Amino acid sequence: MDFSLSDDQRLLKESAERFIMRDYPFEKRRANAALREGFSRDTWAAFADLGWLGAALPEAYGGSGGGAVETMVLMEELGRGLVVEPLLATAILGGGLILGGGNEQQKSELLPAIAQGRLLLAFAYAEHQSRYDLHDIALTATRDGAGYVLNGQKSVVLNGDSADKIIVSARTGGERRDRLGISLFLVDGTSDGPRVRGYGTVDGLRAAELDFDNLASPAAALIGEAGGAYALIERVIDEATVAVMAEALGIMAVLNDLTLDYLKTREQFGRPIGKFQALQHRAVDMVIAAEESRSLVMVAAMQADSGDQPARARAVSAAKVKIAAAGRLIGQEAVQLHGAIAMTDDYRLGNYFKRLTMIGRLFGDADHHLRRFAGIK
Repeated sequence: MDFSLSDDQRLLKESAERFIMRDYPFEKRRANAALREGFSRDTWAAFADLGWLGAALPEAYGGSGGGAVETMVLMEELGRGLVVEPLLATAILGGGLILGGGNEQQKSELLPAIAQGRLLLAFAYAEHQSRYDLHDIALTATRDGAGYVLNGQKSVVLNGDSADKIIVSARTGGERRDRLGISLFLVDGTSDGPRVRGYGTVDGLRAAELDFDNLASPAAALIGEAGGAYALIERVIDEATVAVMAEALGIMAVLNDLTLDYLKTREQFGRPIGKFQALQHRAVDMVIAAEESRSLVMVAAMQADSGDQPARARAVSAAKVKIAAAGRLIGQEAVQLHGAIAMTDDYRLGNYFKRLTMIGRLFGDADHHLRRFAGIK
């Protein structure tokens, strides 16, 4: 399997790397996260100008025609900057669902708006009881004349309090844990939509709780075939999992660099602590864990664009298990080797560790993906 990047992919990587180094220092990230929406609209517009919001969208809809590997390349560099802007929620989750399930009118109206930075999306799929099971859906969409009425709650909706429109998974048939009978609806994120309670998450980002109380939705808001959305949801969540695993690679690289620099400069007993062999071994273990993770994430990215669902699921779950283990090892070792300074909020290492910990559980923790891997036929 060829892991080398194409010329276009290298250019994408270099442009993102330059932006993070020049225009997105950590203090910029901290200031953006402190804004009311939890990110900067100006930075979001810059993402659109750079073509990042349409990196994985077809050229016919204003994108660059890339795929999961391009998303991986971009997200790794954004992970280095610990970017708070909602590219995951809008371009990867929202854009992926519209591209995979929308009709031509929905695609032509919504996808260019995503690429141009004019539309913010969120995907409401998780519920209080569902944990990581995408098919465990209690929110109902009941037929009412020519449209539907939605009732229920959604939890931990990424950037749900800033989205212009929200894609909601709802049950139009079957029992609560059936894979059949799941549909997707596009609803307004404004006052005409569900009740929204936004909050900050431990990693400095934003999420929301949504309440649907007899919310009317026209039939035109249905994305794809009624009752047949589960396969699309699973595929897009796999693609999003690859994206956040790539983000984790960038975070791991920063933690390794910060730790190595600290070992070279922090002195104890009259010499840098990096001279002690025991600490050198621990630093090597951190680098090895990051490189092993990179190989598995690259395989998962290549499989994400294939039509082989079992192969995609195996590759994604195997990589997620490794990312969870490597993230915990690298994060804990970075904190321990830094000592007390790593526990302060002013030092950026702790912020990276928080996000890395969140990624280890986002879209399924290690136990969930081990069970998933074992159950794939």
